Amino acid sequence: MNAEFLPQRIQQLVKNNQYKHDQYQDLIRDGGYMPPNEELIIDAVTALSMGKNILLKGPTGAGKTKFAETLSSLFQQPMFSVNCSVDLDAESLMGFKTLSYENDKQTIDFVPGPVTNSMKHGTFLYIDEINMAKPETLPLINGVLDYRRTITNPFTNEIITAEEQFGVIAAINEGYIGTVPLNEALKNRFIVIDVPYIQGDQLNKLITNSTKLEDETLINLYVTLSKDLITAVEQGKLSEDAASIRALLDACDLTTFIPPKRAILRSIIDKLDEDREKAFVQNLADTLFD
Repeated sequence: MNAEFLPQRIQQLVKNNQYKHDQYQDLIRDGGYMPPNEELIIDAVTALSMGKNILLKGPTGAGKTKFAETLSSLFQQPMFSVNCSVDLDAESLMGFKTLSYENDKQTIDFVPGPVTNSMKHGTFLYIDEINMAKPETLPLINGVLDYRRTITNPFTNEIITAEEQFGVIAAINEGYIGTVPLNEALKNRFIVIDVPYIQGDQLNKLITNSTKLEDETLINLYVTLSKDLITAVEQGKLSEDAASIRALLDACDLTTFIPPKRAILRSIIDKLDEDREKAFVQNLADTLFD
């Protein structure tokens, strides 16, 4: 993805902060995020160019991961990823020791993790669902996220200071089961960017460019369905899962081979837990699609 759609001064920021990596070219993502407004990309590019961490906050399926991948593409930066869960531990972040053999002698090697790799190679680090991690785990990387950009590897005692191009992008879904509020010390280390659902013309373009669905009438109906689902979520009638853009795109793809209402059933309705919500979405689908 190129930066031609951005204002000239922001294009220059991107150009000035691009760095040619000899390794990990396969970790430079393709991008493809279509923001509801260009300010989202501009603000994220500006923050990363100034060495600040950004926190993408928004509902599930709004495109936060795709947003991060687009930033990787714009800056031509490889991006290591951490997927947070209650099982996340120091080894998942920093790496682990393992036994190996050299000239028939047993040795202990250290296999670097995503934090170690991204710091040493000056790449982006993407921390997904950061509020799913146990509160006692994340303080390990507080020094990585502030001006010090330094951490002591607890397994090797090596002091690691990040290369200049290193940057951190995190994502958060608020209010989900298993999540915990970010403590102030951690939250204050980020510039927060609210990522809303895309709608209207932007969603039409995303469906056209990202799925196999070509029927303009059906595309418009899916845009309308998405709008109705988002409205229902805002009114408290549905959980955020029902309005996931990711799930909607899956339904569009399936619709190239199976009827729309069955595609919606497989991609959206059957993922919901409550029968009341399933019936609500089914009614919307019945209203829009023959």
